[in-house]
Amino acid sequence: MSALRAVVIKEFWALLRDPRGRITLVVPPLLQLLIFSFAATLEVRNVDIGVLDRSSGAASSEIVSRLAGSPNFARIVRLESAAALEQAIDRQEVIAALVIDGDFDRSLARGESATVGVVLDGRRSNAAQIVGSYVAQIAGEAGAELRPDRPPPSAPAVTTNWFNPNLEYLWFNLPSLIVIIVSIAGLSITAQAVARERELGTFDQLMVSPLTVPQILIGKMLPPFAVGVVNGTVFLILAPLVFGVPFTGSLALFYLGLVAYLLAVVGIGMFVSALSKTQQQAFLGSFVVTVPVILLSGFASPIENMPGWLQTVTYANPARYFLDISLGQFLKAQPADVVFADLWPLVAIAAVTLTASGWLFRARME
Repeated sequence: MSALRAVVIKEFWALLRDPRGRITLVVPPLLQLLIFSFAATLEVRNVDIGVLDRSSGAASSEIVSRLAGSPNFARIVRLESAAALEQAIDRQEVIAALVIDGDFDRSLARGESATVGVVLDGRRSNAAQIVGSYVAQIAGEAGAELRPDRPPPSAPAVTTNWFNPNLEYLWFNLPSLIVIIVSIAGLSITAQAVARERELGTFDQLMVSPLTVPQILIGKMLPPFAVGVVNGTVFLILAPLVFGVPFTGSLALFYLGLVAYLLAVVGIGMFVSALSKTQQQAFLGSFVVTVPVILLSGFASPIENMPGWLQTVTYANPARYFLDISLGQFLKAQPADVVFADLWPLVAIAAVTLTASGWLFRARME
C-alpha cells in the first residue's frame, strides 16, 4: 500500500504542480457548464419571421399581431412581394414567412373558410419544423376566435407534462451535461497519463521502479477518477442551487452510477494513453473517442431516431446508461431496480475497458 500511495501522490503532483494545470482542472469544466447550459439547446427562440400580407384587413392584422407578440419571434419582417419573400429566405434573413392571400378577410366576412401559407427554410430542417408548429398553433388559435360560428371540440385536450411541468429545457439539459463534461475531463486527463511519461522520458524509470503493473495502473487511474468525482459533485451542487434544476432521487444511486461510469471512462482513457507515444497523440485519441461517446449517448438526438445498426452500437457506449441514471435521479426519482438495469451494463463495460487497458499497457511495456 505504501508503494501504491507513493505513485498516487506522484500522479496528483503531476496534475497540480503546474499552475496552468490547476486552472485547467477547475475553470474549463465550470465554463463548459455555464456556456453549454444555455447554448446547447434545441429550443427555437428569437428568430425572425417574414410576413407577406396581401389582405391587410382586420383579420390578417390580428394574426400578424399575435406573431409579433409571441416570445419565440424576435422581429416581424414585412415583405412586399413573392420575389422579396424568396430573397429573404434565400439570404437566410428569415427562417419562415407567412403568406396571407388577398381574399383572406373577404372570405371570412362571407362566412367561408380561409387559409394562410407558410414558407419554411428547409436548410435548417429541425428549426423550421419547430417554427412551423409555432405558426400553426398561433394561426389555429386566431382562427378559432375569428370563426366563432364553428362548434368547439366536445372534449378539449388537457396536457399534463410529467417530471418537467413547464417544459424547461434546462431541466433536461443540465443533468445530461454532467455526463458529457465528466466524460471530457475524465478521458482527457487519463489519456495524458502514460503518454506524458513517455514524452518526458520518465517511462523507463517507472518500469524499473519497485512497482507492479497493477500498482502503476491504479496509481495512474485514481487521480482522474478523483477529479471526475469532484466535478460530478460540484455540478450536482450547482444544478439545484444556481440553475434551479430539482434533484428528486437518491444520492447513493447517483454516485453508484457516477463511480461505475468513471471507471468505464478511465479505462477507455488509459487504453488511449497506452496506445499513444506522445501527448499530442493522446489528445487527438481522446478527441476521437469523445465525439462518438457524446453523439451516441442520446444527448444530441434520441437513440430511437438512429439507424438500427447504430442503435446496436450504442449498447457499448457507457454514456448511454449514465445519461439515463442522471436524468432519472434528477427528474424522476427512479427506484433502485430501474437504476440497476442501467448500472450492470456500466459495470460490465468498466470491467472490459479496464481489462483491455491493462492488457495493452502490459503488452506495450514488454
